[in-house]
Amino acid sequence: MRFAMKLTRFRTWRRASGLLGAWALLAAFFVIGTATLGAQNRLEGIWQGYDAEWRHTSSQLIALAEATPAEKFAWRPAPGVRSTSEVYMHIVMANFYLLSVTGPKMPSDLKEDAEKTVTSKEDVIRWLKRSLEAVKQAHLKESPQDLARVLVQIGLRPVG
Repeated sequence: MRFAMKLTRFRTWRRASGLLGAWALLAAFFVIGTATLGAQNRLEGIWQGYDAEWRHTSSQLIALAEATPAEKFAWRPAPGVRSTSEVYMHIVMANFYLLSVTGPKMPSDLKEDAEKTVTSKEDVIRWLKRSLEAVKQAHLKESPQDLARVLVQIGLRPVG
C-alpha cells in the first residue's frame, strides 16, 4: 500500500511537472515570438499618416527590387507586356512626372526612353531610390495649405 501511494504521488508529480514544462515552453515561445515580431514589425507605418505609409511602401518596393535576381529584370510575362525593369522604371517615370506637375523639374539625366533603356538591376534600383526620395523630400517641403491645393491639368479632371 505504501508503495502504491508513492507511485501515485510520483505519477501526479510527473504529470504536473510535464504540464508546468509545457506551459514554460509555451511562455518562452510567446516571449521570443513577441520580441521577434517587435523587431520585424512588418506593419510599421500602416495607418500612421502619409509619411509613415510612404516610408512603408517605399521600403517594400525597394526590398522587392533588391530581392529580385538580376536576370529576372529582363523577364516579361508575355510579349508586349512590360518587363520587370520596365515596371520599376515606369514607377520612376511616374514619380518624377507627377512631381514635375507640381513644380520640380524632371531630372535632366532621366531620358524619355528610360523605361526601355535602363534595364540593369543596379541602375533600376538607383533610379527607384532616387525617385522615391524625391517624392519624400518634395512632400516634406510642402505646407498644409500647399497640400490642400487642387491642381488641374489639361485633359484630366481634378480628383476630390
